Amino acid sequence: MPYSQETATLQEQFEQVIATDDKLKIGDFLNDQNISDVAELIYDNPDYESQILANLSIHRAASVFRILDVSAQKSIIKELPPFKTAELLNELPADDRTSFLEELPSSVVKELIKLLDPEERKVTLALLGYPESSVGRLMTPDYIAVNVDWTVREVLDHIREEGKHSETIDVIYVVNEKGVFMDDIRIREFLLASPDKMVSDLVDGRYITLHVNDDQEAAYQVFKMNNRVALPVLDDNDILLGIVTIDDVLWVASEEFTEDIQKIGGTEALDAPYLEIGLSKLVRKRAGWLIILFLSEMLTATAMGHYQDEIAKAVVLSLFIPLIMSSGGNSGSQASTLIIQAMALGELTILDWWKVMRRELLSGFTLGAILGTIGFLRIVIWQTFKIFDYGIHAMRLAAVIFFSLIGIVLWGSLMGSMLPIILKSLKLDPATSSAPFVATLVDVTGIVIYFSVAYIFFKGIWFT
Repeated sequence: MPYSQETATLQEQFEQVIATDDKLKIGDFLNDQNISDVAELIYDNPDYESQILANLSIHRAASVFRILDVSAQKSIIKELPPFKTAELLNELPADDRTSFLEELPSSVVKELIKLLDPEERKVTLALLGYPESSVGRLMTPDYIAVNVDWTVREVLDHIREEGKHSETIDVIYVVNEKGVFMDDIRIREFLLASPDKMVSDLVDGRYITLHVNDDQEAAYQVFKMNNRVALPVLDDNDILLGIVTIDDVLWVASEEFTEDIQKIGGTEALDAPYLEIGLSKLVRKRAGWLIILFLSEMLTATAMGHYQDEIAKAVVLSLFIPLIMSSGGNSGSQASTLIIQAMALGELTILDWWKVMRRELLSGFTLGAILGTIGFLRIVIWQTFKIFDYGIHAMRLAAVIFFSLIGIVLWGSLMGSMLPIILKSLKLDPATSSAPFVATLVDVTGIVIYFSVAYIFFKGIWFT
């Protein structure tokens, strides 16, 4: 029994419609859906993804295409006929088209650029000419610019004529006759002003701009601090080149966040979804860091080898080596993650290093004292209730654990918090101070701290 339109799910409705093979009926159905629902249909029906896009109106097809994952976009472009690909690429906003082309091999880009209209080809090539991580790669030329010498009536006439080609008309950009940026004014100011009022009378000079070569992460911080939906992009001569909208900046922020998370986990950033990246490439991305960490861990073995005589004399000390090493590594990993996140969000800079160090000195000491107390009580309780016999020097051993944990957790916190700041000051990516890397460094120093404290407490008893 066929499903009714009211009770059938979207997937069931789609299956019914696609089975008819009626392009007109399929097109009407798809064009009636929200673009996010159409995107879900594409993800859920990979065998029909190009057919779904091909049956949408070109405007809605472009709207759906721009919100898809890159992998889905690539798959669709491979299957679409050339004329449909040309329509789609020409309909896409310039910034979204550029972002997509950046993900493709240069040989494919050359072929796709040939499909663009002359004007769109010119815009795309201009955008592709800017550095990869610059604001220039994000900007779109689809905006409304008006002359400072116009009247409000002329502005509104211009908006009616050109507004349909603009990505946003919430903000209108004011330039002089040479194209030099003067101000950005919300459209409501024009709607509420007298038609005979001059644009120059509305200019107040309170604006925020981006430079075409600014870093994309810096642009995200500007948007975050100023609550804007779009910002103008200028060159060295203050000529208005385009605008960057909040949706593009949020996309960049999401990609940067994903990349940083992967680096913090001790891998190189993946440039494709996990399930789609080749096995050999996945191994290469992970092998580098694992080799570095493995070689670093050899230092731990070297440090332990240096104290092998002490371990032989007091085997009981070896029982607590895993506890000591993990506590220091965990505290370092925590601090590193917190500082990397704070720097990514713009909450602190390298100039705040002393504030960070002061806080980590206090917090590291406090956390070390907490763990040290737990370690101390553990030995005392186990010894008192005969759960384990640590020997006649159990109290000295408990004191070693207490003071060692204070020193190691404190050192781990300092290492974890300072390393990202040091890397940032050297113009390196703080995210490379990954949690595994910090933990490895703290492991080595933890062994030294532990046996140094043990030597102080057991000098003349176990050690000479």
